[in-house]
Amino acid sequence: MNEVLPGFGPGPRPRTRPAPGAVHVPDWLSLEEQRELVAVCREWARGPVPIRHTRLPGGGVMSVRTVCVGWHWQPYAYRRTADDVNGAAVAPFPDWMVALGRRAVADAYEDASAAAGYTPDTALINFYDGRAKMGMHQDKDERTGDPVVSLSLGDTCLFRFGNTETRTRPYTDIELASGDLFVFGGASRFAYHGVTKVYPGTGDPATGLAGGRLNITMRVTGLE
Repeated sequence: MNEVLPGFGPGPRPRTRPAPGAVHVPDWLSLEEQRELVAVCREWARGPVPIRHTRLPGGGVMSVRTVCVGWHWQPYAYRRTADDVNGAAVAPFPDWMVALGRRAVADAYEDASAAAGYTPDTALINFYDGRAKMGMHQDKDERTGDPVVSLSLGDTCLFRFGNTETRTRPYTDIELASGDLFVFGGASRFAYHGVTKVYPGTGDPATGLAGGRLNITMRVTGLE
């Protein structure tokens, strides 16, 4: 029997709701949209603030590499300048990403009114090589409860989506493939989540990403 690689099973993958307010929409981005996002992420990775491994206050270093737009995230706050990297102002958050975020929220919740007023102003772009992981954590440095929009590009990963109280069970493991959309808001906005594994070689080189996984998460900071 032939092995079925993660994210490449037979037939279309269904939309799922692993928790209230959390929605996984497979194959949401077209191949052309994926190529465009990979290209712009590559530009952002060059600067004005280059992509880097974030150093945590305790001295640890994250295995993913990160670059930000709109606001610079450094543990555990947002700033306009990357004081922990090179002191430069981050690239501005483009209007087309606001429109993409609104479309994502409307499509995920299947309700155009759900995206009314949704105005993301920052994005964290994380690059995972074949060994990188992301421990269970909450996105709670923002001052609003607006949904988080997550887009996957490149290699498939195993994404663990948990609960709002603890890093442990109950949680749901979901394979996120290139082009997938994951939105979490409402009762699940502050759920713990992480990436336990990346499956090297599962991405389509036609996206322009030769290997690894890019994850774009759009957020509303609530900052002036």
